[in-house]
Amino acid sequence: MLIAHRIRLDPNNAQATYLARAAGVARFAYNWALAEWQRQYEARKANPALPAPSQLALRRRLNAIKREQFPWMLEVTKNAPQMAIVQLGKAFKNFFERRARHPKFRKKGQHDRFSLTNDQFRINAKRIQIPKLGWVRMREPLRFAGRIVSATLSRRADRWDVSITVDTAEALHLPPAENQGAVGVDLGVSALATLSNGEVWTGPKALRTLLERLRRLSRSLSRKVKGSRNRTKAKLKLARLHARIGNLRRDGLHQLTSSIARRFHTIGIEDLNVRGMLGNRHLARAIAGMGWYELRRQLTYKATWRGGRVVAVDRWYPSSKTCSICGHLLDRLDLGARQWTCPDCGAVHDRDVNAAVNLQNKAVSSTVAACGGAGAGAVRKHGAKPAPVKQESSSRQVQAITISFALVFGGTES
Repeated sequence: MLIAHRIRLDPNNAQATYLARAAGVARFAYNWALAEWQRQYEARKANPALPAPSQLALRRRLNAIKREQFPWMLEVTKNAPQMAIVQLGKAFKNFFERRARHPKFRKKGQHDRFSLTNDQFRINAKRIQIPKLGWVRMREPLRFAGRIVSATLSRRADRWDVSITVDTAEALHLPPAENQGAVGVDLGVSALATLSNGEVWTGPKALRTLLERLRRLSRSLSRKVKGSRNRTKAKLKLARLHARIGNLRRDGLHQLTSSIARRFHTIGIEDLNVRGMLGNRHLARAIAGMGWYELRRQLTYKATWRGGRVVAVDRWYPSSKTCSICGHLLDRLDLGARQWTCPDCGAVHDRDVNAAVNLQNKAVSSTVAACGGAGAGAVRKHGAKPAPVKQESSSRQVQAITISFALVFGGTES
């Protein structure tokens, strides 16, 4: 199992200068290889007899010409340009297999990073040895034991981090999840997550809290003369604030996902079309500030570490409009309605808690079906293109399945 541990570095001024130079070399090599790849691709369309571009051929060519054309590359570790071209090859592989978009050129200040293979650095307690630089202090030692695979040094604002990838054994030091049954997690904007047991996690909402300060610093930066020292200072202040917002968001997500994965072995969550929902100009900033995709990513790997599982329920499942007790499906439920009363059984539901209970029931039913029992899967295939908003189906088939789930599980925790 590959696990990455991100650690804050504490370099002095000379070491920070070297790290910035190495990141610049990696960025230049990546952009050079991308331009060369595109040139060879266009030439091959005119002459199919020419070989197809590859990262191995580009690495060999760069090694052959860098001493004459780019002698400043020799001032930093050889891994910086070589690993950048390897990453470009992986990016094109993901693009050809339709897992990612076409690679783009890296920009200074946004993609300041470089990677090292495991034979080019050493870890000793709270220090890391980098080629042609020496030992650099780290804020904490490496937590995981195993074979070190690689390290990536990156800069956010004016601070450097190292992400060390370790190949560990399958059995981690984390204990299995507490046997508190299953749980459903309903994601929202007013509250980050609502659990089926009634817990509500509002989240830090760092972007909304610091939005006015962010606007003020952005206006201050726009007034500075390009190339001046004041503009450099204003740009650094804005970058630090962006980094702080990201840190606050990640910290809140880690606290939530760690708490859920530690207590529950089966977790039901909606398979939301986050990219499509960001197209709603009224809710895009609030959705982006919550970090739903990152929450699901963290929840998935943390549940795996503790022996649990995450069930992604179909995004078309009407979790909010379905009564978790009797299974009645409403024809319409406005976003502003936070509570509603079931016309069949008379139960009064909180919108988010009811949705979380339905997600819990779907997760349990999918687990029963996977073990050989009767039940429906977590996801149904649809031929229609997903809409850029949270949709809820009203088909009779879903209603019948929902009623059967409610009768079996009774809308309570398993």
